[in-house]
Amino acid sequence: MSRLERLVTIDSLIRSRTYPSVADFCARFELSERAIFADLAYLRDRVGAPLAYSRRNGGYYYRDPTWVMPVLQVSEGELLAFLISTELSRRYLGTPFAAPLRRLLQRMEAYITEQIAVHPDALLSHLTFQPGALAAVDPELVQVLHECIRECYPVEITYFTASRQELTHRLIEPYHLFLARGDLHVIAFDHLRGELRQFALYRIRQWQVRRQERFVRDPNVDIAAYLRNGFVVEGGTQPLLIEIAFDREQAPYIRERQWHATQQLEDQPDGGVILRFQSGALGEIKRWVLGYGSHARVLSPPELVHMVADELRKAAALYT
Repeated sequence: MSRLERLVTIDSLIRSRTYPSVADFCARFELSERAIFADLAYLRDRVGAPLAYSRRNGGYYYRDPTWVMPVLQVSEGELLAFLISTELSRRYLGTPFAAPLRRLLQRMEAYITEQIAVHPDALLSHLTFQPGALAAVDPELVQVLHECIRECYPVEITYFTASRQELTHRLIEPYHLFLARGDLHVIAFDHLRGELRQFALYRIRQWQVRRQERFVRDPNVDIAAYLRNGFVVEGGTQPLLIEIAFDREQAPYIRERQWHATQQLEDQPDGGVILRFQSGALGEIKRWVLGYGSHARVLSPPELVHMVADELRKAAALYT
């Protein structure tokens, strides 16, 4: 959330006459007291808000309840960035998640300067989103998992495993949500497998929260390392050295992108390039490499070489 959005929200909360405190703001925005005091000082000293503190109510209010925040200096670029975030939320997370952002925009419109000649809705008229084939996710499930991660509630789920075409009943301890290729996944300790696993939310058919229980987060679980050792959608726990050679036709496209945080590129005399990185997500890497057909060749590790070669043999057999 930008400072602009935060100031508008702070103003709205103070205007509601509920006497919000610094602690309330810290919890709402997940910021330090120092940052909140800086925002309040900005409202009072720079914007001219008649801000006052009520000892009796333990929070802030406006001495003049009719005061209206003056014009906010919002650039067209800032507004465009906000609108794009709103549209991305709607496309990838669904309307229930974008709705609060749209409501915030409606409140902001009263404060936006006339220096922006285009109406907010018109700013996106020249921009088209092509999110691809996305799977639908129940917004309630996202909210439930967010609560379970925060409160350490275990969750019973019925999960569909596409590779085996089967439903399994599992008890998970959710740790983290992440978005990849437009789909939400939850990283959780899976009691059925006895290890950290990830689950696509669109494959969770049913769920039941055990709110009468609390699990203890394992301090050794490193979510950042799990994602860093993965590749795109698939996470990983045991990283291996991945080496893939691309021919001169595909090399320019490989060089222009950051495929992995640990990647290294080695140019070849024939114009090709070797991509190296550390990851344990062999299944996802296999599917990615196969998309390049004859233009990519896995050099290591041996198990990935065999996985790709076996898949190519099966594919070739369909055309003989």
